[in-house]
Amino acid sequence: MELKHLVSGTDIRGIVSDFEDRKANLSAEEIKFIVKGFEKWIKRKYERKADEENRKIKVSVGYDARNTGSEFSEIIKKELKQEGIDVYDCKMSITPSLFMTTVFEDYKADGAIMITASHLPSYYNGLKFFTSDGGFEKSDVLEMLEMGKRKKCQCEENLKKAMGIKDKKGKIIEKNLADNYARYLCDFIRKETGGEKEPLKGLRVVIDAGNGAAGFFADKVIKELGGDITGSQFLNPDGNFPNHVPNPEAKEAIDSVKNTVLNNNADFGIIFDADGDRSAFVDKDGREINRNSLIALLSDILLKENQGVTIVTDSVTSIGLKKFIENRGGKHHRFQRGYKNVINEAKKLNKRGIYTPLAIETSGHAAFIDNYFLDDGAYMAARLLIQLIKSKKKGTNFTDILSDLTEPLEEKEIRFPINSQDFRESGNKVLKALPEYVQKIAGWELEKPNYEGVRVNCEKDGWFLLRLSLHEPLLCLNIETGEKGKISDIEKKLYEFLKNYDEIDLSFIK
Repeated sequence: MELKHLVSGTDIRGIVSDFEDRKANLSAEEIKFIVKGFEKWIKRKYERKADEENRKIKVSVGYDARNTGSEFSEIIKKELKQEGIDVYDCKMSITPSLFMTTVFEDYKADGAIMITASHLPSYYNGLKFFTSDGGFEKSDVLEMLEMGKRKKCQCEENLKKAMGIKDKKGKIIEKNLADNYARYLCDFIRKETGGEKEPLKGLRVVIDAGNGAAGFFADKVIKELGGDITGSQFLNPDGNFPNHVPNPEAKEAIDSVKNTVLNNNADFGIIFDADGDRSAFVDKDGREINRNSLIALLSDILLKENQGVTIVTDSVTSIGLKKFIENRGGKHHRFQRGYKNVINEAKKLNKRGIYTPLAIETSGHAAFIDNYFLDDGAYMAARLLIQLIKSKKKGTNFTDILSDLTEPLEEKEIRFPINSQDFRESGNKVLKALPEYVQKIAGWELEKPNYEGVRVNCEKDGWFLLRLSLHEPLLCLNIETGEKGKISDIEKKLYEFLKNYDEIDLSFIK
């Protein structure tokens, strides 16, 4: 079975039910094949260690609110058990908690499988994989799929049969991971705020779980810490996501939590994506804290803890954010799109002795050095709740610092289809030629250093970035300007360059 088409970055993503012109391509058959590959992969990595410790390999399995999550979980547990692996049945959980099963003393799993498709529509599902080293890299996923094609050695099977040796099956151990993970977050918040049992007492915090798996955060974290959760919404898991898309980047989602914060006079609002590895926030004044403002707020917190630190972000952050970080004595390392890219870059910088405590994408994926560089929306929420508690004690508002962040007056994203069999070759040809054109335009200057596509600074705090999509046949253009009416000027000048390439669909700006 060939399943490379289901690989999306470091995950497996597929369609589980026909939708309009999209046909289902991820069913029980594909799940079984993938698990067989994972079983071979995890045994090769951890079987010797497990034997030395006189135990079986341990793997945790959990799922988010999607309709096929429980079904896929049963298949995975059965296949792993059959192959002599002990399985922790974590039931409905959030993605970062699955990684933490490799850390928690009561688990110490060798690996973990999370059944999720993150923020994608309800007709999708997928798989994420972890070991104690972190999430799989794309190369690990591809290797695992290749291993799934290999059949067991028949001679070994014949020998076992002749000697009467029976394969020992694993066992399934039920765990309440959501409770365990909530307790971990509560302990962290209490410790960082002075040890009080109810540090959130007197504060109202609304949670919008988007009908995903993170609804537990309201009762088991906010309420447990003494907070008032009046106004919290969409806490019940529903794989059809009936109220809004489970994506904190989407306007309808952030508007929804913003309205409930204002309508309930809340002190803070938190919105999660479907599997809890991303989140965004709203302060008591209804100010949206996502994208650049979220990075700025977290950077300010970290720079107060350690001066001169480096913050790694993706490539589409604003000029205003860079100035915000540098004005506070920090260093902004603008890298590439893709949460694994920013995380791996932060790890590399730390190995070189450059202290980099945060890797974060504008999408809301954030990973802290003191949380195993795990992209974890719940841990990030805990970090901000700590600041909320501390600022209450001081009689201040910790989000006021965002008034120092210069936001763009205009912004736009355009995705140009590339009509070519080898879209990467065609796209790279465009990107290679663009710098020469830039040098001919008055007021345009190439950004250096730059790690993705071609980024150009334009007059009056304007910029654009043209890059290849990570996975699709698209050229992606992001534009921001500090002056209204300037985006159309940039578009027109870029059109004069791009019209020379027939394979680029320019219908968006003609």
